[in-house]
Amino acid sequence: MSWRLPQIAPAVVAAGFLSALAASATGQTPASGAAVPMRPYGTLAGCSEEPARFHACALDKARTYNPPRTPDGQPDFRGHWNRARVTSDNIEEHLEVVGDPGGKSLIVDPPDGRIPYQTWALAKRADNARHYIAPQAMCLQPGSPRGAYAPGGYQIMQTRASVIFLHDFSHSYRVIYTDGRPHIPGGIRLAMGDSRGRWEGNTLVVDATNYNAKTWLDNEGNFFSDRVHIVERWTLIAPDALHYSATIGDPRVYTRPWTLAFGIRRNADPAYELWESACHEGNRGELPGSSVGLKPYPGLTLPD
Repeated sequence: MSWRLPQIAPAVVAAGFLSALAASATGQTPASGAAVPMRPYGTLAGCSEEPARFHACALDKARTYNPPRTPDGQPDFRGHWNRARVTSDNIEEHLEVVGDPGGKSLIVDPPDGRIPYQTWALAKRADNARHYIAPQAMCLQPGSPRGAYAPGGYQIMQTRASVIFLHDFSHSYRVIYTDGRPHIPGGIRLAMGDSRGRWEGNTLVVDATNYNAKTWLDNEGNFFSDRVHIVERWTLIAPDALHYSATIGDPRVYTRPWTLAFGIRRNADPAYELWESACHEGNRGELPGSSVGLKPYPGLTLPD
């Protein structure tokens, strides 16, 4: 099978979150090592919000921070949260465009900030962006890790046996069981995958499998297959700041596992309420991509 590289990759942004639709070249950066135009980064918990710098700073802070506890004695993540710097979801370094401040890559390993695709998969990423509507623009479930950094906030709740995420986007939710139960059978594939958590000190470590691979990692066509294995780490580094990282392994798509990381900020407004951003799953209304022949993304299931 051959894949044709696109001239321009349309970045279709989910309705209700951003007011603009920006078309950008996939992986676009200026030539000759020139700086990529983007808005300056702020700070979170005394760390730069720039992903690689935040990652290093947050790991250092986590060594000494003693977080508040739930009645069960676990770190208390309860509350409303949102990614510290929200873009239109190109996880690699990209230019500032209308509705997106631009940004450095979320990828901290490899150090070059690029997803280590196999050759065929790199071509398929370009083909995705050229021929398919971004799944989140159709109000499909974001999956993980994207649910942690997509536009829109979420509420975290905790019980003795689980950590629960309620997203304001498209009725999405996620339950991470922490009671030691096994994963569901491998033949069951879900949009949000199947998550099992455990506490390692002050860090919630989440092992996620069983994805149906019908979502993307961003709006630029970055993808994984149904055999992906994701390990997430959630750590409080200050009262209102979480450090998040996810290591993504899929030997059929990537040349090696890779890691993204960023900061998550608490919404400290005591009057804040989580209101749904109602969205019909499979929506194709008011999508410019629908009018130019783009199709719903069918996912990627690779044969054994």
